[in-house]
Amino acid sequence: MHWPEILSLFKLRSAHRLKYYPPFWLMRIKILEMDPLWKIVRIRLPLTRLSKNPGGGMFGGFQASLADPIAALACSKAFPGCEVWTRHLQIDFIREGRTDLDLHFNFSEQQLADITEEMQKRGRANPVFEYAFYDQQAQLCTQVTCRVAIRPEGYVPPVSKKG
Repeated sequence: MHWPEILSLFKLRSAHRLKYYPPFWLMRIKILEMDPLWKIVRIRLPLTRLSKNPGGGMFGGFQASLADPIAALACSKAFPGCEVWTRHLQIDFIREGRTDLDLHFNFSEQQLADITEEMQKRGRANPVFEYAFYDQQAQLCTQVTCRVAIRPEGYVPPVSKKG
């Protein structure tokens, strides 16, 4: 049994399951806001002795580790029964994070409609989400671009012919 399954046995809300997932628990994240359908997600990543790099800013790896599953988890909630994973993650460190950082993720109704249409047409989707980390002065520190793969359960990719 995997950690998400174990935590779900305790009937915890999504926010608590995420907070107590071992890698995130060790990062001491705080859920600031989480819509039950994951349309809006706000998570604080604290600047601690463990997350602070030698220069005094937030390690990029902490940010990447938190940012990685967020879009995929939101798509899993929106498309139950589908297999979902992060296909590509791009991180642009714009400003050094010298305070706690807040991750801001939004899943718009338009994105949901576009993905639904693509799933109906192609049987799969690879949507791109953009979200970011902000410092405690609301300054943009890190821009995240995440491409997610959404496939129906049991999806088998078509075989390409090499000529």
